[in-house]
Amino acid sequence: MADHAHNLRADFTKVKADKPIGVITRGTTGVNRLRRFDRWCFHHSRIRALLAQAENPLVLDVGYGASHTTTVEWGRWIHRMQARATVIGLEINPERVLPPQGGVSFELGGFELAGYQPQVVRAFNVLRQYDVEQVEAAWTTVTSRLAPGGVFIEGTCDEIGRRCSWILLDASGPQTLTLAWHPWGVSRPSDVAERLPKVLIHRNVPGEKIHTLLTAADTAWDYAAGWEPYGPRVRWEKARAMLIDQGWPIEVSRRRVGDALLTVPWDVVAPD
Repeated sequence: MADHAHNLRADFTKVKADKPIGVITRGTTGVNRLRRFDRWCFHHSRIRALLAQAENPLVLDVGYGASHTTTVEWGRWIHRMQARATVIGLEINPERVLPPQGGVSFELGGFELAGYQPQVVRAFNVLRQYDVEQVEAAWTTVTSRLAPGGVFIEGTCDEIGRRCSWILLDASGPQTLTLAWHPWGVSRPSDVAERLPKVLIHRNVPGEKIHTLLTAADTAWDYAAGWEPYGPRVRWEKARAMLIDQGWPIEVSRRRVGDALLTVPWDVVAPD
C-alpha cells in the first residue's frame, strides 16, 4: 500500500508471463487502515456468495506494501465469512515477502496475480501512484485473470482510513463506486473527494459526473441539518434518503453499519 502519487509506470503489454507486473511503490500502511472496506466486504452479498459457492475460494491482496498488517486484518474478516478460503498477499518487492502468518500467505506477484485465478482481488493505494492512463490496463490485467464471476476491488484511503473510496469491477468492467467515511471525520460528504480513485480524483470539477454527485450529496447534507442533534450518522442517513427520493440510484446495505456509505452504479460517475 502507499499514499501519494509518484507517476510510476509499468508496462502491462510487454511483460513475460512469469514476471510480476507492476512497479515498487512506497508501501506505507497503518493498523486498521482499511477497516471500512473490510466491514463493507464482509456484508457484501455478492462477495459472500462467491466465497460460499467456490470449492476452493481464493482471495488475493495485491500490493500490501511494507507491512502485512492490513492483509492479515482482511484475512480475519474473510475467514469469518468462509473458513475454507485461502488468503494470499502479493508484493512485487521481494524484500517485502514474508513467511505465512495470521492465517495468510505472502508471495511475489503483482497485477498478473502470480498465475492464480481468484474469486476476490483487492488493490488499495496502489494505482493512485501510477499514471492515470495506466489504470484501465491494470484493471483489464486483473479482471481477465479472475475466476468466473470473480470481482476486483480497487481503491484508496487516507493515512488513518477515515476517508475511503473504491471501485468494484468484474470481467465486464467497473460496476460500482463506493465512498465511505467516518461519520465524525468529515464536515460534509465532498470532503472524501481528496481520496477518490485515480480515474476520478482529477474529474471532480464542474461538468463531470462525480462532481455532480458530490454536489448533490453536499446539498442533501445541508438540508438534513435539522438532524444534526442526533449525530452525523443519522444526519447522513436522512441526507442519503433525500438523494434516493431525488432519483439517485444509491445502493443501501440491508444491515446498518457505523460507517457513512455512498454506493452508486459506475455509469453514474464514469468519466465521459
